[in-house]
Amino acid sequence: MELRQLEYFVAVAEERNFTRAAKRVHISQSGVSAQIRQLERELGAELFDRSGRAVSLTIAGEAALEPARAALAAAKSVGQAVGEVADLIRGRLTVGMVIGCTVTPLFDALASFHHAHPGVELTLVEDNSDRLIEGVRDGSVDLALVGTALTTLDGLDSLTIISEQLVAAVPFGHPLSTSRRVALRDLVAHPIVCMPPGTGLRTVFDRACAAVDLQPTIALEASAADAIADLAGRGLAVAVLSESMAAHYRDRLTALTITDVDAPARLALVWKNPHGPAVRELLAHGRRAFSDLTPGD
Repeated sequence: MELRQLEYFVAVAEERNFTRAAKRVHISQSGVSAQIRQLERELGAELFDRSGRAVSLTIAGEAALEPARAALAAAKSVGQAVGEVADLIRGRLTVGMVIGCTVTPLFDALASFHHAHPGVELTLVEDNSDRLIEGVRDGSVDLALVGTALTTLDGLDSLTIISEQLVAAVPFGHPLSTSRRVALRDLVAHPIVCMPPGTGLRTVFDRACAAVDLQPTIALEASAADAIADLAGRGLAVAVLSESMAAHYRDRLTALTITDVDAPARLALVWKNPHGPAVRELLAHGRRAFSDLTPGD
């Protein structure tokens, strides 16, 4: 049994498709299939049910998945430990970023880290916050910049970058634009455009509405603040954004304080302990890059 076989097994299990798994591990599909077959022969059991359109784990495959992940993580830790002793950080880091994020210090952190540690291969992935957080938990993502409604996340460490209130944003001349404040009940009388489920901002908004038994009409969803502002500016719906997001569009939108949403939306770096030297170094670069945005501890 070889580590590369375990890597291919985990890739197929997570992608549920041999073609996507082959692209992920950068070899041919036939190569992945051959190595998986060899692993199955060594284990004496089939790991995948290949009868359907999507590949699924057999009972044996489900039993093998977590030990395989653990073995790969342990092998990665060995290399990191040796590199740390030799004062040389190598390996591979996967960094996650919430879709639609415009907070560019993350890119500064990645650039300075790459300059200091060129032996580390960096991969940047975009996804919604919920999936990125799960990726950090299961080890497929090493560090992520996410939006969240929570101050703590089970099993993870975090560094809050931004913590701010939600606002409603409407074009000039909109019926709500005559006041700088609006209650949720008055806000949800209008169609809403906001970020999709799985984002921190949307979670804060949904929880606030549920707390007072309101069911807003989410007419439109977009992952980028620019798109949300453009849709609101055309009068299609009232935008729900964070304070700093709305500030970028003050030339065409009026921001309204939502009086009965107390919980802030947070943008945070999240990671899992224990972590290796590469993550520790990237965190140090992140702390420096975000120092002007990070609230005092």
